[in-house]
Amino acid sequence: RPVCIFSNIMSPFTYVLTPPSVFFFSRGLSASNHRNREDSWFKSLFVRKVDPRKDAHSHLLTKNEESNLYKIQFHNVKPECLDAYNQLCEETLPSIHNDKYYPCELVGTWNTWYGEQDQAVHMWRYRGGYPALTEVMSKLRQNKEFMKYREERGKMLLSRRNQLLLEFSFWNEPIPRKGPNIYELRSYQLRPGTMIEWGNYWARAIGYRQHNSEAVGGFFSQIGNLYMVHHLWAYKDLEAREATRNAAWQHEGWDEVVYYTVPLIQHMDSRIMIPMKASPLQ
Repeated sequence: RPVCIFSNIMSPFTYVLTPPSVFFFSRGLSASNHRNREDSWFKSLFVRKVDPRKDAHSHLLTKNEESNLYKIQFHNVKPECLDAYNQLCEETLPSIHNDKYYPCELVGTWNTWYGEQDQAVHMWRYRGGYPALTEVMSKLRQNKEFMKYREERGKMLLSRRNQLLLEFSFWNEPIPRKGPNIYELRSYQLRPGTMIEWGNYWARAIGYRQHNSEAVGGFFSQIGNLYMVHHLWAYKDLEAREATRNAAWQHEGWDEVVYYTVPLIQHMDSRIMIPMKASPLQ
């Protein structure tokens, strides 16, 4: 009997339907075998076959196997303690950043201006990856000044959370920047399994967003909220931000990138941040 074939123009897969009468020739087989074949037939319609990968997503998306490790910290501060908290950070964080004894660097430290209020955001880089992170944490526990800082800081916080991140291979590495600037941290919670697809589109899209040197860094989470992406941008002011973002739509291909990446997002968030005095990103 003829076989009915149909395909979805939006999908690379072709599905085959066999007339029901084909299945009736084997009535002599057991009912369990019949059910197994039926289950397999239905699964073939709706289950996509995934090509096996031998590399983790992190290896495919980062610069190399020894890519930098980043830590981003979000501290929600008691409103009445924000000035004291900022002063405490400015007295303590640069000393760690400048001390070669600690294999880490302060990338930037900010207060959120628009977004979550009374919030501080800190980003650190560990050039030796996880071993460097472990070394720094071990040494800081022996640092009496830092432990005192943590004790005083704890009295000022309502909550805190952090994530460990890797950087996308196609983004700039964050380097110190002269100010004054405002910074936008755009955070995207992606649908599980879409990180490679996101990276493929943004490897092309980043070329549309370099004209005013606004691209600072792009990262994806390894520990903490998973399938989380952070894009860090710098602008002179809010007016420059609006003009720069509008200009991207004048480049052929930007609309296509937006069209295909928006469905990958479950949730997105934007913070406008002001650098603290001690931040290398001003």
